[in-house]
Amino acid sequence: MLAFQGFFVLSQVNAVNVEISVLLGRSTLPMQQLLRMGRGAVIPLDAGVNEEVWILANNHPVARGEIQINDDRISIAVTRAADVYDFMAGGQ
Repeated sequence: MLAFQGFFVLSQVNAVNVEISVLLGRSTLPMQQLLRMGRGAVIPLDAGVNEEVWILANNHPVARGEIQINDDRISIAVTRAADVYDFMAGGQ
C-alpha cells in the first residue's frame, strides 16, 4: 500500500505546471520618464551582452543561464543553480 501511495503522490507532483520566465536585466527609472515613454522607447538594463540571465520558476529564482540564438529561436542554456541572496540584492 505504501508504494502505491508514493506513486499517487509522484503522479500528482508530475501533473503540476510551473511557469518559467527569464529575467534579462533590471532598470530603475523616474516615474516621469516612464510616463513619457511611447512606442519605440528603449529601456536600458543593468546587464551586459554576455552576462548570465536569471531563470525563474513561479517568480522564484532557480537557476542562471546563457542566451542562445539558433536560427529564429531563442533559448536559455542552464549554467548553474541560482543564489537567492544575489537575486534579492539585484546581483548579476
